[in-house]
Amino acid sequence: MDKFKQLQEVISSTEADVAKFYDGGNAAAGTRVRKAMQDLKVLAQEIRAEVTEKKNSDK
Repeated sequence: MDKFKQLQEVISSTEADVAKFYDGGNAAAGTRVRKAMQDLKVLAQEIRAEVTEKKNSDK
């Protein structure tokens, strides 16, 4: 559950940079968005692994 909360925090902290990039064309904000998306990918994969492990251990 902690990783899911981290995922939510990354999303909420990235909102301003997404707006700066898409609405304002700020290239540096785009770089920060790309980094955040990579962090989200890693967190999502870790969550998937945890869910699979828990699901299989409950059998």
